Amino acid sequence: MWRLRIEHEAPFPEPPFIIAANHLSFLDPPLVASAWGRRVRFITLADLFGNYQLLDFALESFEAIRVRRGTVPLAAIRSSLAHLADGGVVCLFPEGTRAAKWGEVPPLPGAAWLAVRAGVPIVAVAAIGTDQVLGIDNKLHRGRVQIKVGPTFYPEGTGRPAVDDLTKRWSDWIAEATDNGIGERGPI
Repeated sequence: MWRLRIEHEAPFPEPPFIIAANHLSFLDPPLVASAWGRRVRFITLADLFGNYQLLDFALESFEAIRVRRGTVPLAAIRSSLAHLADGGVVCLFPEGTRAAKWGEVPPLPGAAWLAVRAGVPIVAVAAIGTDQVLGIDNKLHRGRVQIKVGPTFYPEGTGRPAVDDLTKRWSDWIAEATDNGIGERGPI
């Protein structure tokens, strides 16, 4: 129905690392996880829980790390750092929410901050076409979906300059990867 294609521009490094992906659809988390193919913990908004039993089950299965809107996410930071220290993989969407298209919501520096703090790289992953098959309208459509695994970005330096640099390198790659998108749409 979606003609999913997973493309690897570069191989994944050995864990620990952070997967940072753009976020256009509720399909992004499972599709991004399928590109890695192993256990990954997602940083997820807490307000997604309690609305649908199936969604709660899926989020619990992924061992989601909950973040509350408008708060300093100390518990999420501790959980993420501990998982990375144990050799795990954490995935987050720097936009912090689904966006109708890339660039509509500027990326937040959380992924880069976490990478600099933990001393681990970020793997850039672009979700392309997911907005066309299940976008903000929450309606299913036929179309093509591509998950593109990009380069691994290593933190260079420390502090805010390193966070800003890492956020920019990731953001520039996502912008380029999504410009060459495949967004074809059709009704089911």
